[in-house]
This record gives sequence, structure tokens and C-alpha cells, in this order.
Amino acid sequence: MKRVCFIYNPMSGEKKARTHLDYIVKCYQKHGYLLDLYRIGRDSDIDGVMAELTPDHRRILAAGGDGTINTVVGAMKRTGIDLPLAVLPTGTANDFAAVLGYSANLKEAIKQSTSGVVRHVDLGKCGDRYFVNVLSAGLFTDISQKTPTVLKNTFGKLAYYLTTYINSIHELPKFKPTHLKIESEQEVFDGQSVVFFVFNGRTAGNMKLAYRSFIDDGLLDVIVVKADRIGDTLRTVFHVLSQQIADVNTDYPKGVLYFRTRSLKLSGKEPIVVDIDGETGPETPFEVTCLPRALKVIVPEGSFTPPALTEPVS
Repeated sequence: MKRVCFIYNPMSGEKKARTHLDYIVKCYQKHGYLLDLYRIGRDSDIDGVMAELTPDHRRILAAGGDGTINTVVGAMKRTGIDLPLAVLPTGTANDFAAVLGYSANLKEAIKQSTSGVVRHVDLGKCGDRYFVNVLSAGLFTDISQKTPTVLKNTFGKLAYYLTTYINSIHELPKFKPTHLKIESEQEVFDGQSVVFFVFNGRTAGNMKLAYRSFIDDGLLDVIVVKADRIGDTLRTVFHVLSQQIADVNTDYPKGVLYFRTRSLKLSGKEPIVVDIDGETGPETPFEVTCLPRALKVIVPEGSFTPPALTEPVS
């Protein structure tokens, strides 16, 4: 049998990986795969797991949220593992799985992951850390890092954001804007920001914010919500949050700086703690770069075009 390294987070989301474990094993055995299970935790030696992989391992299967996928991909890159990665959406938001084309229905996603094609997609890198979906800082990052995991798992990150800050709008004026300096070939920004994003994917907390982004175009999509007058800022935040089905030709509002780039430098008057794929990241200053087509992923057949950019999976 062909071997698969299955890395799963039993605590992600509503503990879906744990409750569907037998179904996952059943589906993979049916397709001729033998799963080597590894349960990931806070202090897991995932680099050690990568070091134990053999030529018989044909792919890596990761079940969890974006933070879990980030952990797996980081370990793959540090240890030089170049196997295709399949993703099961068992976390809270699962933005990366969604942009790859996986169904939100876990049983359907499991079936999709057993077949499909290999696709090469981009990765973001900041300092010595990688991100598969988004790097961010400011309002939403502040909430995320102060929100207990149990609340995120129970209500979902986006629901918690909206309940706490949108329905209680009087909190926004209390938020201290972040001084942000961005330097790139395309744009230079030096000013106050409520929130900013550097996208490799398209969504954050299931909000389609980077609706012009493609995960294999060799570019990062940068969105900065400027901290202007409070009334203007509130309207801008609402506008950005409401763009759920935006067309690629839809313009961002006046209070938003948007551009695409291969790399940029981030800094501020004070160090800024960023969030990468939903987890606490490094402090600025640092450079952010796009690594074109640096990750092999298994995607559902037909979820990407043109076919020339895909290859059969073994």
C-alpha cells in the first residue's frame, strides 16, 4: 500500500477530525493508502515527524484549521519535504482549504482529498516564517489574539468578531490605530492604519476581502484600511466587511489602499505583532515575500484551470 502521513489536530473547530477519524481511514484504505497517524499538539515535534518520512510516503494529509496547516507547511519547508499536501477543513474558518476548492462538508472533502490533481501554489514568507493564507495586524488581529480558543471553536472567529465589534460599534473608537510603514516597488505607505492584510489566499475568517487574488500568480495582495476620521473609518470597515461576492472589477473604497506586489518591507514607529494564518507571528520590522509555486497541494479535480497547470497524483 502507498503510505500517507496523516497529521491532525483533534482540538480544531468542533473536533471534527477526531469524530471522523474512522471514516478518513476507511476512505483512504479504499483507495489503496495506508495512513500513518500523528496527533499534533502545542508541543509536538512535527519536524521530527518529517524526518521519519520514507520514499514510500506519497503525500501528507493535514486536518485542522489554517493554523494547523501553517504548522505543517512550515515543518515541510524547514526539513526540505516536497510531498504533495492534501487538506481537510476541520478548523474554525478553513480559508486555505476553501481557496483550494475543498468542500465545507467534511465527508465530501475527505472524498475529494483521496483523488484530485497536484497543483503548485504560492507561499508567503515573513522573516523565517511562512504563511499559506494571510498575514495581518491591527483591529482583527488584536481581537484574535485576545480571544480564548474555546470561544473561537464554539462561535467561529468571524462570528465572534462581528458580535464583539460590529454589533458593539462603540468599541472601535477605543482601538488605537497602528502606525504602519510599507515599502514596495508598487506603493509606499507611511501613516495610521486600523487593520492591514497581506494575502496569499482570498479570505480571512471566511470574508472575501482579497477578491482579485489568485493563489498561484506569484503576487501578494495588500489591503490597508487607513485610520482617517472615525466616521469615515467606520464606513470603510463596514464596506470592506460587506464585500462577500465582489467582482474582480469592484473598486475598494477611498479609505482602503490596495495593491499587488512580489515583496514588501513592513515596519512602524513601534514594533507591530502580526498574525499569520490565525496564529501569533513575529514582530516588525521584516520583509514579506511571495515564493511562487513553492508548495505542492492536492486539489479537487476541476477546481482549477487550465488543466496544463496540474499533474496526476500518485
